[in-house]
Amino acid sequence: MRVITGTAKGHHLKAPKGSGTRPMLDSVKGSLFAILEGYGVMHGRILDLYAGTGSIGIEALSRGVAWADFVEQKANVCAIIKENLTHTKLASRAKVYQQPVQRFVNQHQHGEPYHLIMMDPPYADPKIHETLMLVAEANLLVAGGILIVGHSIHVEFDETYGPLHRCEFRRFGGSCYTLFEMPEADGGTS
Repeated sequence: MRVITGTAKGHHLKAPKGSGTRPMLDSVKGSLFAILEGYGVMHGRILDLYAGTGSIGIEALSRGVAWADFVEQKANVCAIIKENLTHTKLASRAKVYQQPVQRFVNQHQHGEPYHLIMMDPPYADPKIHETLMLVAEANLLVAGGILIVGHSIHVEFDETYGPLHRCEFRRFGGSCYTLFEMPEADGGTS
């Protein structure tokens, strides 16, 4: 697992031992970021929920995103995210939060919004729809911002969650990604 492009291109990232996290394959990450480039969200701020190794947020920072917040519940995994940020020399543009996603979202409602939110919960998470609605209603995205949800092929989503509208679905092998967009404000741009 490595950073694909940008200022930290080629840096290898550490992953926790065991099967507690599900790092994204480099080929999938490359395809996903190619899609995101088309939405114009590779600037501003990213929120990486269920961050795991931090691979997505680090890739976004390497590609020019100004700031990344990483949310991960396990202390040992947070330590690896911090190591990866230091190794890639991106730590000054990021913060790691060791807490459950729901607590972070509740504490940061109506704070400074993000251009991109990555939400990649465990595939067996029975609360995925509930968490998605919580994130949607927390006012965490700028107008025109994108929320990506990683999920198994067995999970289907509604067209809308609060103000978010489903705009794209992609499948890469056994991994699926559904993108939701925050509508543009009347006459405004992101």
